[in-house]
Amino acid sequence: AGAKDDTFSLLDLAEYTKNRPWWRKIFAANSGSSAEKYNVATQLVIGGVTGWCTGFIFQKVGKLAATAVGGGFFLLQIANHTGYIKVDWNLVQRDMDKAKQQLKFHSGGNKMSPEVKSRVDEVVIFLKKNVILTGGFAGGFLLGMAS
Repeated sequence: AGAKDDTFSLLDLAEYTKNRPWWRKIFAANSGSSAEKYNVATQLVIGGVTGWCTGFIFQKVGKLAATAVGGGFFLLQIANHTGYIKVDWNLVQRDMDKAKQQLKFHSGGNKMSPEVKSRVDEVVIFLKKNVILTGGFAGGFLLGMAS
């Protein structure tokens, strides 16, 4: 039998995936933006329905979380008042001052790490490509929060 001269090209998957947006890794390579696949009405309906569902869930979970946090503070205040617990207010004040200093330090630079900046850029590009879907989602989210 004759020997074939097969040549193979190497594909560096690590380098290949670095250059692809995260949503392309999850979905098919030909998924593209919704603006390419759906008409305006469909995009508005999809965005509006998903936004409303998200807003409605946020509203319900938000009420539950606010009730839990408020109830916890109320119980702690009762326990403090009745003497079950003692609060070291000097320690609280010292920790609050330390936290304020750290916030001033971090907000002074106002610089994002390259990883965060690249993710923000990806999100901005996605939102620009799907502006109708995003608008529908925002409107639906606000309606869901109001209902």
